Amino acid sequence: MKKKILTLAAVVTLPFILLVMYLLASMASYSNTYDEIVSNMTVANNYNLNFKEEMDESLYKLVVGYVTLDTIETDKSLKNPYTLIDELRSEFTRLTAITTESESKLWLESLLRNIDTLEKRVDDIVDSISAGGRYNENIEKLDNNIYILTELIQDDIQYYIYYQTRYMDKVTDTLQDQIGRFMVVCSVLIGVLIIVVAVSAVMIVSGIIQPISQLNQATEKIAQGDFNARAQADSDDEVAELAVSFNKMAGSMQSLIDKVKEDERKMRKADLRLLQEQIQPHFLYNTLDTIVWLIESNEPDEAVTMVVTLSDFFREILSKGKEFISIKEEEKHISSYLQIQEMRYRDILEYDIQLDQVIYKYQILKLTLQPVVENALYHGIKYKRAKGCIHIHGEKEGDIIRLTVRDDGVGMDEEELEQLRQQIEKPCQETEKGFGLANVNERIHMYFGPEYGMKIQSQKGKGTTVEIVIPAILEAPVEKTGNDTAKVAEGGNSVNFDANKKIKSNPKQQNANKIIEGGRPQQEETGV
Repeated sequence: MKKKILTLAAVVTLPFILLVMYLLASMASYSNTYDEIVSNMTVANNYNLNFKEEMDESLYKLVVGYVTLDTIETDKSLKNPYTLIDELRSEFTRLTAITTESESKLWLESLLRNIDTLEKRVDDIVDSISAGGRYNENIEKLDNNIYILTELIQDDIQYYIYYQTRYMDKVTDTLQDQIGRFMVVCSVLIGVLIIVVAVSAVMIVSGIIQPISQLNQATEKIAQGDFNARAQADSDDEVAELAVSFNKMAGSMQSLIDKVKEDERKMRKADLRLLQEQIQPHFLYNTLDTIVWLIESNEPDEAVTMVVTLSDFFREILSKGKEFISIKEEEKHISSYLQIQEMRYRDILEYDIQLDQVIYKYQILKLTLQPVVENALYHGIKYKRAKGCIHIHGEKEGDIIRLTVRDDGVGMDEEELEQLRQQIEKPCQETEKGFGLANVNERIHMYFGPEYGMKIQSQKGKGTTVEIVIPAILEAPVEKTGNDTAKVAEGGNSVNFDANKKIKSNPKQQNANKIIEGGRPQQEETGV
């Protein structure tokens, strides 16, 4: 297509370029000739006005004895006759060399001959004056020779100017004839080009529109679900390349749709696996054991509290099958989880939840914070072998919500931290450790995009901080089946921050570990 358009442009522009170049060359030639003629006429006109008068006056004063040949140049009004003759001969010899018009050249040659004769007559007068010749004889030579020759020279100059003027008119007429021919040729050429351009435009436009129309028809079929539709690619231009690419795209769309379905199934499986990880038998067994020992130790209130908390915990996990819950509901879930764990690990665990109430109404993927909190407990606080604290903080920053889980546990060195960072960036099915964190990070990426997700900072012996960034979404996503993806509507109005809500543990709860000291040991559960 590009070649066709360039060919058409060349066909249109090249003749005009040639004509313009011809006209410019003619104008340049005319300009040079005109300047040359004007320059020659200027030189000739200067001598036409001054030469005769200066020559006659200088020779007359030599004859009458007013000046001598040696002192003549001391008078500023006079010039040496030989100097005048040499200047005149030099200028008109140069004009003879550059003049091309024949009549002008003839008069220049006559002028040069008269200059030679004038120089001889001047020699006669100078010799007569030097020999002491008589005054009357010298005056007679002036009248019969010098004045006549200077007049002839002046006539030659005037004829030269006259023929140069005629030559200038001839050059102007020639240029006008060239312009006239140029206009005629240009008019004819424009007519021919209009026909050529019209025919070429119709052919090129037809060659472009037809495959585009076929491509549009194939696109409509694809839009209606017919993935067997193909566009024709009979030409060899860009539209044909587009048709080939379209056909490849149509051929791969079905496999891409299948892949999307498979990815959705994998995501559902990952969610189920995460739920299974959360409802670990060890966690459930130990919690139930703790409840039994509380009852046997005559602590019914604490047992009831733990049962209610466990019930809340599982209720929040199920969430009626929803994938998105409010941040307030997520807070209840982690609060229930931490209350249960605090009853079991009261001598080593403290926690502090500070989520700004402004973010309560925003949506979050279910089980976003709980895996991170569990990881902080089992890989940070528990290995510290001393009391530690888990801080949970959340606030809205512009169009995002930033959630932070920080513990003061054992932390990690640079090598361990880098390995964990690499693991959470993998698909959760491929992770060797840190599945819960990888699952959370992957689900955030899948629902919101790669610009959101999880960041981990840690120092050995000082603790670990996990930061989660998600978009601020007010309305719950509409969950669909099949090939449709969950859609979310992002809220646009900012709300002023209220006072932070701080949820702390119940100080009246008994330490389950003290009860266990008298009987059966607890089973150990692992983090995520």
